[in-house]
Amino acid sequence: MKISVIVSTYNRPDALNAVLAGFCQQKEIDQNDWELIIADDGSREPTMRVIEQYRPFFGENLKHVWHPDNGFRLAEIRNKAALESAGDYLVFLDGDCIPMSDFVSQHQRLAESGKVVAGNRILLSKTYTSDLLISSRLNEPCSWGVFQWFLAKWSGKTNKALGWLRLDLEKYRNRRANDWRVLRGCNIGVWRKDFLIVDGFDASFSGWGYEDSDFAVRMLRLGVHIKDGRFAVPVLHLWHPENDRSSKTENWNRFERSLKGNRIEALKGISSL
Repeated sequence: MKISVIVSTYNRPDALNAVLAGFCQQKEIDQNDWELIIADDGSREPTMRVIEQYRPFFGENLKHVWHPDNGFRLAEIRNKAALESAGDYLVFLDGDCIPMSDFVSQHQRLAESGKVVAGNRILLSKTYTSDLLISSRLNEPCSWGVFQWFLAKWSGKTNKALGWLRLDLEKYRNRRANDWRVLRGCNIGVWRKDFLIVDGFDASFSGWGYEDSDFAVRMLRLGVHIKDGRFAVPVLHLWHPENDRSSKTENWNRFERSLKGNRIEALKGISSL
């Protein structure tokens, strides 16, 4: 099984640099068993320079898929990146989420037929994010031990103290298998064949909001259940100002129509590219 990790980004090269540094530290998986694809929603030159800095490490396993900046088109650029992928299994990650060193191998372990994995995130504070991004140790939290995690939570660096903890929890992972609310777009693992059947993300959702919820609902209609990835594939979410949410109401209305309907395929999915 080959895994394609698709990282979405838009004009935040400092965060992407930290994310790529995290992927350089992956363990317990052969480098030939996975690839990294940057789904770039129209970033400028600094982002491209960051990506090129990491090309010697990843070689042909690093791809950059870009389209012109024409507003927030996250769903569309993710679909375009998926088209360029070679993996049997797709992992979608936001470009402001640093992967732990076992991120890819844990997604590999969680992959299960008929399931889509909903990963989780640990929030880093504004101050700690600023300090981390200018430091020479971008992966510092990934090497924390138990005491350091509790100290980070106590001091306000993070919102959780259990980023180090890995649990099996097979029965627990299926407890909310039919709840679309469990899945969030920042950290998703899905079989390529299932992704293609539902025609990927729906690019009719433009601007911030609810394209991941729509995706979750359509996967459930296909018969693919949601597997909770907590205590297995956490990522470290770098602080940033809240995104422009002027499209929130429109996208929520669009999602409500989807929720009340019976569609499996996206209105404007991969097949539209």
